[in-house]
Amino acid sequence: MIIYGTALLALCHLLGIFLGDLLGQLMGVKTNVGGVGIAMLLLICARLYMQRRSWLPQMTERGVEYWGAMYIPVVVAMAAQQDVVAALRGGPVAVLAAIGSVLVCGAVISLINRMESPAAVAAAEAESILIKEHRHA
Repeated sequence: MIIYGTALLALCHLLGIFLGDLLGQLMGVKTNVGGVGIAMLLLICARLYMQRRSWLPQMTERGVEYWGAMYIPVVVAMAAQQDVVAALRGGPVAVLAAIGSVLVCGAVISLINRMESPAAVAAAEAESILIKEHRHA
């Protein structure tokens, strides 16, 4: 059922927030450090683990996919808004660092895309389709 996917997301979110707070305390700051990222990694790992063991029915997987797809943009938008406000208050060095990191990430992504050969991408897509067909058969 789709509700189980939502429950899995909620469990990963709560555990991620707890671990993020714990990591913040270990670092000596009074804030959550990476809790949302930890939660998403936990969700990905839990989903892969459950798929390999065939514990994840199709409807539950759809729930995980739906909420995972909804969760990421919302949280990224919230975090980006906070980061922009903090950067603007922090001065020009913070703004320049943010712009620089975006440019570096864009350059690295472009480089990775240029390094992939079209034949390797097509082969990976064909293999993915075969795996999905085998799983549904």
